[in-house]
Amino acid sequence: MLKEYLSAKKLSLWHQMLNKARKIVIVGHASPDGDSMGAALAMFLYLKHLGKQTVVVMPNAFPEFLNWMPESKRVINGQFNPGTARGMFDNADLLICVDFSGRERLEEMNTWLDEYTFPRIIIDHHLNPELSADLLISDPDASSTSEIVYCLLEQLGYYNDMSRECAMCIYCGMMTDTGGFTYSSSRPEIYYIISQLLTKGIDKDKIYRKVYHNYSVDRLRLMGYILNEKMVYHEEYHTSCFAITREDMERFHFKKGDAEGLVNIPLEIKGAKLSISLREDTEKDLIRVSLRSVDDFPCNKMAAQFFNGGGHLNASGGTLYCNMEEALATVNEAMAAFGKLLKDNQN
Repeated sequence: MLKEYLSAKKLSLWHQMLNKARKIVIVGHASPDGDSMGAALAMFLYLKHLGKQTVVVMPNAFPEFLNWMPESKRVINGQFNPGTARGMFDNADLLICVDFSGRERLEEMNTWLDEYTFPRIIIDHHLNPELSADLLISDPDASSTSEIVYCLLEQLGYYNDMSRECAMCIYCGMMTDTGGFTYSSSRPEIYYIISQLLTKGIDKDKIYRKVYHNYSVDRLRLMGYILNEKMVYHEEYHTSCFAITREDMERFHFKKGDAEGLVNIPLEIKGAKLSISLREDTEKDLIRVSLRSVDDFPCNKMAAQFFNGGGHLNASGGTLYCNMEEALATVNEAMAAFGKLLKDNQN
């Protein structure tokens, strides 16, 4: 039922690379989400089981609502601890990249990919992998990279020895990258994997609460403010858009992760097709863009064409290097360009 991602040739290469590796670095993308963390930590726990010296490095901080994840305290923040992160790369002889396959996803750490020439494995589910790898494990049809990691670990014979903690990480990654299994999650294999993870003793309801019911009062007030004061619904295009400024974030004592999931809420509007979130970065002069859609509207194509980004059919992101006024103008251009699809594909 499950995919086997390693052909006989790739399986042999996998074992060769791991057998030769003494110190392994697992790296995820900048602004790590539940899938990046889940896939990285699950792979960390597997390699720890094998007795490998392994570390997880993220380009910057992960959201506070993920700090319950097993082994998350071991994750090295490349932004705040660049010396430590560099030291790990200096001593490594194998790099495993999870949940990204484009160098821009590493932000400031992207130049490291050219500086270090040790073997590289990429495990990812995004379209059009850009980075070269000695071993590429890629499946854009997978719900998440964590799903791929589960299939990979089962193929490698780890299921019987899989710990509850490893299962928790995989489940969290799959859950968060599908919005609680509300999009990109209609394939039966996904629920087979969930059933197998449940046999490891995970409490899926508790994981849900830890992720989605773990916000501050300020975050809830921010959500109410955004929906009441900032969200604009373009009825003609069945599209909502809201902008979060630095002033807004300061007012509501914004912490990393407080904007997580907000872009999904406007899709609850009857007939809504697309939701777009614009957020000023707290450290750089740029705007983070998140897009979510329903049914067959390709927000990944809109992200690529207008927002310097990409992603999946119903969940994508991008970056704009302009001010908020210009960003809102770009949203208007994008809606007009995709107007026929937005108008014709109503719920």
